[in-house]
Amino acid sequence: MKNTCAFFLVISLSSPIALAQQAPSKKPSDDDVVGLCPVTSITFNSKQLMPAGQIKVEANRAEIIERKVAQFTGDVDIVSDSATISADQAQIIENGKQLHAKGDVNYADKQIQVSSDTVDVDSVDESLTMSSTVYHFNDSAGRGDASTIALNTQDGLILRDARFTTCPEGEEEWVIKASEISIRRGKAWGEAKHTRFYLGDVPVFYLPYFAFPLTTERQTGFLFPTLSNSSSTGIDYEQPFYWNMAPNYDMTISPRLMTNRGLQLKTEFRHMSQNSTSQVNVEYLPNDTDMAGSPDRYFYRFYHHGELNKDWSTSVDLNGISDDNYIVDLGSDYYSRADTHLSRTGSISYTSENLLFTLHAKDFEIIGDYPDTYRALPEAKMNYTLPLAEYLEFRLNSELAWFDNTSADEPTAMRFHAAPTIAIPYQRQWGEFSAEFSALNTYYRQSNIEGTELDKTVNRTLGQAKLYGALYFERDDSWFSDDLSMTLEPRMQYLYTSYEDQSNIGFYDTTIWLTDVEGLFRAQDFTGFDRITDNNQVTLALTSRLLDSANREQFVASVGQIFYLDDNRVIAAAKETDRSLLAGEVDWRLYEDWNFHADLQLATETDKVERSSTTLEYRLSSNKLVKLTHRYVRELSDETIDQVGLSASWPISDRWQVVGRTYRDLEGHRSIENYFGVQYESCCWAIQIIAQRQLSNRYSSDGEQSTDEFDSSISMQFIFKGLGSSSSSSDMLSKGLFGYRKPYSLN
Repeated sequence: MKNTCAFFLVISLSSPIALAQQAPSKKPSDDDVVGLCPVTSITFNSKQLMPAGQIKVEANRAEIIERKVAQFTGDVDIVSDSATISADQAQIIENGKQLHAKGDVNYADKQIQVSSDTVDVDSVDESLTMSSTVYHFNDSAGRGDASTIALNTQDGLILRDARFTTCPEGEEEWVIKASEISIRRGKAWGEAKHTRFYLGDVPVFYLPYFAFPLTTERQTGFLFPTLSNSSSTGIDYEQPFYWNMAPNYDMTISPRLMTNRGLQLKTEFRHMSQNSTSQVNVEYLPNDTDMAGSPDRYFYRFYHHGELNKDWSTSVDLNGISDDNYIVDLGSDYYSRADTHLSRTGSISYTSENLLFTLHAKDFEIIGDYPDTYRALPEAKMNYTLPLAEYLEFRLNSELAWFDNTSADEPTAMRFHAAPTIAIPYQRQWGEFSAEFSALNTYYRQSNIEGTELDKTVNRTLGQAKLYGALYFERDDSWFSDDLSMTLEPRMQYLYTSYEDQSNIGFYDTTIWLTDVEGLFRAQDFTGFDRITDNNQVTLALTSRLLDSANREQFVASVGQIFYLDDNRVIAAAKETDRSLLAGEVDWRLYEDWNFHADLQLATETDKVERSSTTLEYRLSSNKLVKLTHRYVRELSDETIDQVGLSASWPISDRWQVVGRTYRDLEGHRSIENYFGVQYESCCWAIQIIAQRQLSNRYSSDGEQSTDEFDSSISMQFIFKGLGSSSSSSDMLSKGLFGYRKPYSLN
């Protein structure tokens, strides 16, 4: 039978072929852009498939011979229950048991899309064979060509004399050539035999066997290694292995070989459930050959956060190291060489609309020769708020803690603090007013106090009153431009706290606060409750803002000071003058991409700057920025801090990115840290080279920290994109600008 018009035929298949999945391409969107290049996403519309066991053929011309052979010519489209085939000609034999198509053949299923010269399908053997092919994997940038592609239910997908790359067409900067590439059914990895890796047209290495990922899903296998060289570790090679143990937990095992120190093993285990996340890190270096006696060295970390229900949550953070110099010598992903202690905390919390309750256990491991820190084992806090009327509320802040110290000579204590407060809050657009009246009661039971001035039991009760007011004035134009509106915000606070001698109480968790503009309005001079300062003082501050037509802050300046009406009698906070330091802050958007921040504390009696920090930043985009900083502290641990720093990140072309930072100690006339990184990044591969020199901060045997020794290092990382790594310049940027924050607080 012949038919010259469009034709539909439905034939029952005795043994439907089980095929993978693929689809035609769609127009690239913003979400398809990865790194520098757009990635064409391939989707497969399964709605176009036929019901199980059926096939549909559409063509310009059809001929059926004795009900055994059906021949189709001209724009042939064949749709089964699992794939689609288009060709110039097609032949179906014995009621669908065999199919042969040729001439501009395109095959698509949910796994692969192939263009070829011919395709043969045998439903009895459940096999499919294509020759002279060009292929593209679904949900992946992986593509290539092969002399033949064979698909069957037993072996899966096999490509012979194949090439594979994740680079865009026409930009094949790296290619894998293999005698055979196989894609087993149900596996997310491809396997290649007799593999040659090419950069451009140059072969760089050979592997008899190679496995690579086909999707972005987490998969077990080797990750890309890192290679570096430093004066501390020597040549440093780390090879991570990722183990996808289950959908909700995994492990990364990273052997690390250091020529100066030996072989270290680093492990990371992660677990996630519907209501919790946990992570365990263990690092172990046996027989460090660079240290006297070749000691074993280790680091461990356990982190957990969980929600028991909508109100109750738990948290754990435990850390430990074998010696003071572990982080300095071997580095850490969680601590820096400037840290002086490792936290060991656990807590359980309850939160509701009016009540916050937390039970803590706080401990620390001290690094270096620093005073032992008191442990709170445990510490319970409860904050309760009860509205009594529209402008009246009751607050109760309370705490119960047991303080212990690893030193047998230091006092220990139990402390209970309760502070009931009656507050009158009143807020309007034009200003706000609040009044608070509190009774501060603290009870101590102290032990190990022989030979000290401390008392075994202390019951301290103080009264405190605080009156606060602020007014907000605004005008539609400013002194600088008619396009800007200007605000003037005067603030005033009166604070009174009664006095009681507290010399019979030890210091357990109390240190003095640093002063800034907002800190002038604190009710206390100290953290903790071991010292509560007697106050009779007035705080005055003034803030002015310039707002543009979109109500964005272009300029904010604040200045404030405390005026003491009476001399302070708590010796630990005694004031030498009748006023505090003058505190000021400025945030200024100089232009769209330029921002300036400065803050300082000025001693008005001597007109000397006690503390200051200044930042000037040019930020054109997320990877185009330059930041100049300066900080000054007149006295910190009997030393003067006077440092200037320059940080920068800038792409010098579409593919080259540089990141650097340098800090110089003006007081000591020397550089204290230098970092430089350069990265080349194309659509499908990248290389990073990083060099740095910094103070080592090593500790001597008696715990004293060195301020004269430096550590230098250089590292390199090579990345095949699409083969187990998504690293880009953003990783180098975060390392090169470690600790980076926007230097301004404009909205």
